[in-house]
Amino acid sequence: MDERAARAYLLSRPEAVEDFPFGPQVAVFKVKGKMFATLSVENGAARTNLKCNPDEAQALRDIFTGVLPGYHMNKKHWNTVLLDGSVPDYEIERMMDRSYGLVVKGLRKVEREALELAYGSEQVYR
Repeated sequence: MDERAARAYLLSRPEAVEDFPFGPQVAVFKVKGKMFATLSVENGAARTNLKCNPDEAQALRDIFTGVLPGYHMNKKHWNTVLLDGSVPDYEIERMMDRSYGLVVKGLRKVEREALELAYGSEQVYR
């Protein structure tokens, strides 16, 4: 997965928006104002930060060389995924979906339920 494909996939999530609060080098993807991913390119290499539950975060780091503790993030809850081909695309998409779902579950009840009603739980938590 390259930067373009990652951006398109992240923006395909219901009501996802792209923002640049840290400057033009780091895209931040949010749902209802809450960050669920970042995307950047450093020295020609694309990477994304994704939220993850702590046990799964460590397991993914143990399995894939391209999954590292979250760069500039809480390393217990965030992973940095290198988009260098070392992690299969389907696994990156699964991690993106999981990050989005975890953030949605943490939203205020009214915001979460509005998303679930508008898009269906299957789409929101795929």
